[in-house]
Amino acid sequence: MDDKKGKQIKATVRELYGQIAAQHTSCCQPPEDNSSCCCSDDTEDISNAALLYSREELAAISTDIPSLGCGNPIALSELKAGEVVLDLGSGGGLDCFLAAKNVGPKGRVIGLDMTPEMIKLARMNADKMGVKNVEFRPGEMEKMPIDSESVDVIISNCVINLSPDKDAVFKEAFRVLKPGGRLCVSDMVTHGELPESVRQDLSQWACCVGGAIDEKAYLQKIRDAGFNKPQVVQIKGDSSKGGCCGSTSIIASVAVKAFKPK
Repeated sequence: MDDKKGKQIKATVRELYGQIAAQHTSCCQPPEDNSSCCCSDDTEDISNAALLYSREELAAISTDIPSLGCGNPIALSELKAGEVVLDLGSGGGLDCFLAAKNVGPKGRVIGLDMTPEMIKLARMNADKMGVKNVEFRPGEMEKMPIDSESVDVIISNCVINLSPDKDAVFKEAFRVLKPGGRLCVSDMVTHGELPESVRQDLSQWACCVGGAIDEKAYLQKIRDAGFNKPQVVQIKGDSSKGGCCGSTSIIASVAVKAFKPK
């Protein structure tokens, strides 16, 4: 992909999620059966949190933070006390605050997001909740403002699909993880090819569709970055039941786990 197209995609994504942060709303829905794409014409306040997280998890959060995700990377990551966690595309901070509970006061969570409005919202939520072991940094996941080999666990929730350069994202993830560290992400993939018209539609990129790639290609990019045995541990969506965006393929939500060699 040429640099101009990549910049256009990022600008569109930043604009949409800036609007979402300002409205405190969610435009994404986790795929159930052969449901439609992430974005819809209805921009009312819709939160996925109750569908993605347990009551116990949500009860631990003392403020209402809408979820923009397609999975629960916290459940996938099996966080331990004292670990350092990095959340790629941290949004309003929901996964960061849940991670902060799990790693405890001796642990630390870093939320990374390229949208200024999301950073502002997340910091506001942290202040409101009095959470001290979380920080939110502005930056892009293709070039993370994170020290090499400084993170135990990377989580991400329906964000890597938004990147026009996923190879760079996974290479950076490998760089910042400590040896033996783990990558635990929920994301959108395809089972089959999307129409080129969808690929070229910037609004479809911003809505978690246009940038989704085939599951096998997604896993291969993780391997190419140096990770050991990436595997899909959960999938939502049934490619036998029809398509998304008028195609014969389907957009599915997957939970993927991989490890950096020790």
